[in-house]
Amino acid sequence: MIEISFGKLVLLALVALIVLGPEKLPHAARTAGTLLRRVRAGWDSVRAEVERELQVEEIKRQAREAAAKAEAAQAELDATLKKVRDVAADIPPKAPTEPSPVDTPAQSAAIPAPDKEPPHGVA
Repeated sequence: MIEISFGKLVLLALVALIVLGPEKLPHAARTAGTLLRRVRAGWDSVRAEVERELQVEEIKRQAREAAAKAEAAQAELDATLKKVRDVAADIPPKAPTEPSPVDTPAQSAAIPAPDKEPPHGVA
């Protein structure tokens, strides 16, 4: 902004006093102050709007990057899934076999052997 030193301010006030006179100077000072406040408020409003627009653009850019990453991850997942399906399709199906009466060790332990005595308390 414009830099005004104390000496320049005193010179400006003296010129205004001479040009406007003592009767009109207070009213002119109030008008100048009001005008300066409006200009500053307008400038602040414009600056805030530009900052908001820049933030919106940054968010949009981040959203585009995230969408691109998500699409890349989806493509990688699809490729991996296709590979798994191809490998699974190459494996020949196993023919179903007839299960034996005693298929697993847990099942064989549940069937008592005829030469063993039952545990105590079991009739």
